[in-house]
Amino acid sequence: MGSSPAPSVAFFSSRGPNRASPGILKPDITGPGMNILAAWAPSEMHPEFADDVSLPFFVESGTSMSTPHLSGIAAVIKSLHPSWSPAAVKSAIMTSSDAADHAGVPIKDEQYRRASFYSMGAGYVNPSRAVDPGLVYDLGAGDYVAYLCGLGIGDGGVKEITGRRVACGGKRLKAITEAELNYPSLVVKLLSRPVTVRRTVTNVGKASSVYRAVVDMPSRAVSVVVRPPTLRFDRVNEKRSFTVTVRWSGPPAVGGVEGNLKWVSRDHVVRSPIVIPPAKATA
Repeated sequence: MGSSPAPSVAFFSSRGPNRASPGILKPDITGPGMNILAAWAPSEMHPEFADDVSLPFFVESGTSMSTPHLSGIAAVIKSLHPSWSPAAVKSAIMTSSDAADHAGVPIKDEQYRRASFYSMGAGYVNPSRAVDPGLVYDLGAGDYVAYLCGLGIGDGGVKEITGRRVACGGKRLKAITEAELNYPSLVVKLLSRPVTVRRTVTNVGKASSVYRAVVDMPSRAVSVVVRPPTLRFDRVNEKRSFTVTVRWSGPPAVGGVEGNLKWVSRDHVVRSPIVIPPAKATA
C-alpha cells in the first residue's frame, strides 16, 4: 500500500541556505533516499550482524542513496540530449520537479510541515518530465567564473576552484552577482527597494512554442511582475530573455516568502522557485 505522506523530506536531508553563496538556492533538488535496496560490496561487513555475514544487497538510507538516483537521471538526459551542457541538464531536472506529493498536496518535511525550498530544493525529481522540459536555463563555464569573481574570493580563490589563472578585475572578465547568474531558481534579497532579476531561457521543445508567465506567490505582501509576460519561439535552441521585478506590496515578511514562476505552454510547465529569504538573512 506504500506510505503517506510520500515523498517527504527526511530528517537527515541537508538544509539550506548555502552560507558561502546565499544568493543561490541550495539544495537544488530532492531524490529518493529512504530505505533503498542497493548493491553492497561483499567485503563490507554490517555492524547489525555478526562479522561473518556478507550480503550482496542491503537497505540503506541517506544522501548517498539519493546521489546515484540523480546521477542516473542526469545520465539518461545526457544520452537523449548529447549536446546539452551540465547546466541545461540541471535546469531540466529542477524545472520539471514536483512540489506536491502523491496525494496532490505540498511536500512535507519530517515534522509534517510544508517543506520549504531550503529543505527540498526546487522539488522532488520527476524523470519522465525531466527528459522533455520545454525550456532550459543554460550556463557556460565563463558564466560560473564571472559568478565566482562576484563572490569576492579573489583571483587566487577562483583559481583554486577552476584550476586556471583568472583576472577578476581584467577588461575581458566582468564579475556578476549571484542574482545575475542564469540559474533555474531565483533568490531575491528584498529590502526596501524593488529588485529586478534577468533570466534567459532556451527552447528545447517544439520549434513553434508560446509560453505564458504564471506567478504563484501566496503572500499578498509581495508583488511579482514578469516582463514580457509571453515568450514566443519559432525554432529549437532559440533564446528569449525576460525580467522579474519583485517588490513589497505590504509590510515586509520577517520570516521570508516563497513562491513560483511558471512558464506554461500547451505541452509544458517550466517552474522556477522564487525565494525571498528571512529578513535576518538579507542583512
